Amino acid sequence: MKIIEAMKKVKDLDRKAKDLTEKISKHCADMDYETPVYSDQKQQVSEWLQAHRDVIREIGRLKYCIQKTNVLTPVTVVIDGHEITRSITEWINRRMTLCALEKQSWAILSSRGLKDLRIQQSQGQIVDAKVRYYYDPRQRDKMFEILSAEPSLIDSKLEIINATTDLIED
Repeated sequence: MKIIEAMKKVKDLDRKAKDLTEKISKHCADMDYETPVYSDQKQQVSEWLQAHRDVIREIGRLKYCIQKTNVLTPVTVVIDGHEITRSITEWINRRMTLCALEKQSWAILSSRGLKDLRIQQSQGQIVDAKVRYYYDPRQRDKMFEILSAEPSLIDSKLEIINATTDLIED
């Protein structure tokens, strides 16, 4: 089974668990003057409870296998001409939060609204006051561009990996 198949199976099993929960909820009790929907309703509810338990167990097993596969599978993504190899888990974390956090630090580099001025000192002398930059604007722009493109590069690579990588099962 491929990773994507396991992910879709988890989604389907989750839907099945919700369906079973609804059936259990609807048929777990009734009034003594009502006719039960099932000939042995107590047995039916018991079977649904067991089926729900089995579904939940399978979801847990599949999620564990997905996580294990994600931790143990190295993936190489080319970013700005550099091949970077990390586990699927690391790439997912990078994609979900870390790219944005790093991009933030580059995005805040600015002049802070400061402008070059001519000021008069206390002795009456007029001097030019210039803004000092402690970063390279070209590097900032380049990094901002790289970090803006990185999530889609990661997504593209992970889509291929999820479709082609076998799930590590115990």
